[in-house]
Amino acid sequence: MSQDLTNGPNTFLGTLSAPPLPKFLGASNSSSNSSSALPPWGTATVSNADPELPPVTGVTRNYNFTISRGVLSPDGVNRSMILVNGQFPGPLIEANWGDMISVTVTNNIQDAVQDGVKVDAEGTAMHWHGLLQKGTGYMDGVPTVSQCPIAPGFSYTYTFRADSYGTSWYHSHYSAQYAGGAFGPMIIYGPSSADYDIDLGPVMLSDWYHDDYYTLVEQGSDGEAPGTTIGQNVIGSNNTMINGKMNYDCNLLLNETINHVDHSCTPNAGLSKFQFTAGKTHRLHLVNSGAEGIIRFSIDEHNLTVIAEDFVSVVPYQTNIVQLGVGQRYDVLVNANNTGAFWMRATVPDTPGSSFHCSRDYQPIALAAVYYDGTDTNISPRSDPYLNEDLTDCGIDDTPSPAIPSFSRTPVPAATTRVISVGVAPNATCSKLFNMDGSSFIGDYNDPVLPLAAAGNFSLPREWNTYNFGTNSSVLIYLNNTSNTAHPMHLHGHNFWVIASGRGEWDGLVHAANTLNPPRRDVVMLPTANIDANGVLIEPGYNIILYEQNNPGVWPMHCHIAWHVSGGLYANFVEQPQAIAATGDLPTIFEETCGPWNDWTNSHFVDQIDSGE
Repeated sequence: MSQDLTNGPNTFLGTLSAPPLPKFLGASNSSSNSSSALPPWGTATVSNADPELPPVTGVTRNYNFTISRGVLSPDGVNRSMILVNGQFPGPLIEANWGDMISVTVTNNIQDAVQDGVKVDAEGTAMHWHGLLQKGTGYMDGVPTVSQCPIAPGFSYTYTFRADSYGTSWYHSHYSAQYAGGAFGPMIIYGPSSADYDIDLGPVMLSDWYHDDYYTLVEQGSDGEAPGTTIGQNVIGSNNTMINGKMNYDCNLLLNETINHVDHSCTPNAGLSKFQFTAGKTHRLHLVNSGAEGIIRFSIDEHNLTVIAEDFVSVVPYQTNIVQLGVGQRYDVLVNANNTGAFWMRATVPDTPGSSFHCSRDYQPIALAAVYYDGTDTNISPRSDPYLNEDLTDCGIDDTPSPAIPSFSRTPVPAATTRVISVGVAPNATCSKLFNMDGSSFIGDYNDPVLPLAAAGNFSLPREWNTYNFGTNSSVLIYLNNTSNTAHPMHLHGHNFWVIASGRGEWDGLVHAANTLNPPRRDVVMLPTANIDANGVLIEPGYNIILYEQNNPGVWPMHCHIAWHVSGGLYANFVEQPQAIAATGDLPTIFEETCGPWNDWTNSHFVDQIDSGE
């Protein structure tokens, strides 16, 4: 199928026409790969410059995004989607470390008719995953917290600094909207912990559902939450994607009950393709942009050198397979020391028969073709995968113990500690909801938390799951998981230290390697609990994370599985409340989204059937 039909117009992602990326941008969005040109960050390196203190470049990178409905066939199955500029995945955002980024987002998700059924207009909001947003917490893009949704027919301009460098993505934070396609890659050029020759750009890895996101959320509210393992009611994804592409066995479509525009399926829709140059080192930016699935990435007969985890540069280490939870990113280098054609693989692992449930995907292996120069790009590779034993424990980040950040940062003493229990239970209507400390989050699109905090109002409803850590200089969070599902836990506004992870009760001890320079990241896998066949808890899973309270604001802490956060696995951390009002002209900024949204909701019913996030 043509690129326009599978992924939309004006996009080359996943094709051999995709241009390589530069090592940094010029002042006017021109690329610069010159070895003699000095980058905007000057002589800063990954080890001698604090990655959370960006330079001031004086440059602003401008983007315009229109969010709208559209029909595409990423794997050959025709379905309605929520798209950014008509593309899937959305356009690449590029900037240098320290640049300002300005994105005007226009909401064109209007009333429509699909299969003779009316679908309603929706709000939207765009989150810039992993950026710290120091001083600009109101630009974090989270409805119910930092803004009201952008009303249909209206626009909002986000302006923020590229305050971290490496690989990330942006995505809608309105309900589970990004699972319908509203996401794209974001790359911030900066220092690197190892040199390379060619940057092949983003590699977006994701599970894929043929149903629309709202239908899946509805199923969750009816008691069968996708990704929930109570009663084994796991609603599996239909396919797995690399850069929004994969073939699909159209015979499987006969077994699906789906609500896309029609039931057509075109076999052999097309795979993503990459070009390797023999003797050169290639950089790949891996992102798990899926809704639920843990993904294992590899390239047959090639080693991967990991140089960054999330937005944190690390001392390079080698591996054959990289495992990514939803929201996690890895920068890897690949030495092209071969000839011919090879398979790139993204696998969603399952654990049949195990008490540790990972993910469920009915077509769990995505393939992309890697061709060396001079190889016929119409042939299929015949390479052999690495031996990949069945995954028996998906709840632990699959990295050396531990990865070592390039810029050393010793953990500070914890000024306060909070134990937060993560669980799942039916509510009064038997819907299976996730909870934190027994409370399932439900936000209010018309009354976001940050403006209330800026006004000094902290008497908030219990279901907003607000934890006020006051003026404490640092916070240690003990996450205690009593569900038999792993959770990729994401904290906005911070790269936290990962002090310990495991099962059972944490004994308070810290691994020797974690005392001076432990791993830092913004998404960490919370291990599954060990639960017996009768549903009795044997031992919980846990994470111990620590962060400094140096970024006043209200910062979400949530599972990044779309169905879990939709089902209430979400909390708000209030940081330095007395300083929140000093972070900007808050009343004017909030009115830019809340005014139009409140006017629109006065005449339109918003069918919020989930947490709102």
